[in-house]
Amino acid sequence: MGGSGGGFFPNPDINRQLRESETETRNQQFESEVSGIINSLLADYNNRDVLVIQGHLDAIKSALEQEIDGTVDILYGGSVAKHTYVDGISDIDALVLIDKSELKDKSPAEVKKYFFERLQVRLPRTKIGQGNLAVTVEFRDSEIQLLPAIRHESGFKIADFTGNNWSAIKPVEFTSLLTGINQNLGGKVVPTIKLAKSIISELPENQRLSGYHVEAIAVEVFQKYQGSKKSKDMLKYFFDEASRQVLRSIRDTTGQSMHVDDYLGSVNSADRNKISKSLDRISRRLKNADGAQSIDQWRDILD
Repeated sequence: MGGSGGGFFPNPDINRQLRESETETRNQQFESEVSGIINSLLADYNNRDVLVIQGHLDAIKSALEQEIDGTVDILYGGSVAKHTYVDGISDIDALVLIDKSELKDKSPAEVKKYFFERLQVRLPRTKIGQGNLAVTVEFRDSEIQLLPAIRHESGFKIADFTGNNWSAIKPVEFTSLLTGINQNLGGKVVPTIKLAKSIISELPENQRLSGYHVEAIAVEVFQKYQGSKKSKDMLKYFFDEASRQVLRSIRDTTGQSMHVDDYLGSVNSADRNKISKSLDRISRRLKNADGAQSIDQWRDILD
């Protein structure tokens, strides 16, 4: 008896398309979950209670104005002005503008001494410190550094490295540069800086970068960035580039110092190499988490 047999012969094109579709679905799910973790963290950072900070600054302003004629104005500086503040990680630097006050004719050291003494009297339960350039006020939820400043034709003057003479600075220049780069990249640079600061804060203290240094590196590495604008991808790029960038010096555009990273010593110093290795380890962890599509690894790095 003759007959024809039937059989199922899989179509290789259909199987390939199914595999590609499954892979794409897994990729999309992974990207979505990591994005959710990142967005949740950024929401926590952005929920910083600005009213609390403003209340502290108002108390400081009131204390400093108590016994002088004229006014004292406090201008945001540091990470607050640049919107890169992360609670518990960044310091708050504030320029205390003493224009139109009898204090403007005194030396920076005399003004700083006045700040220190007045704040000790008016805020007796708050820890007040005095450094070479600034007075530091340590509240329970934040630390505020107060830099005496006077107006200058190109911006402001603060104390020079000796603490005794006025020196011109341009604090707005760096903020404007960072703002422009952030806008050019769809507002993704500032969130990347916040995430990077949070990760770096988990390193041993002698391996951490200052907040300003993190911001300066971000400006350097993202000025000509052409890659993906996903926070995850930009974070990987930041750490990959930062591990090399930290070995070099970055000029301080504000004029407060010669370089933003003078605290790490000369180019290729031992301190720079130590931090470079730490940043490289973070970079490799991020790449491995992505390569393995591991949500748990990403969460371990970010949390």
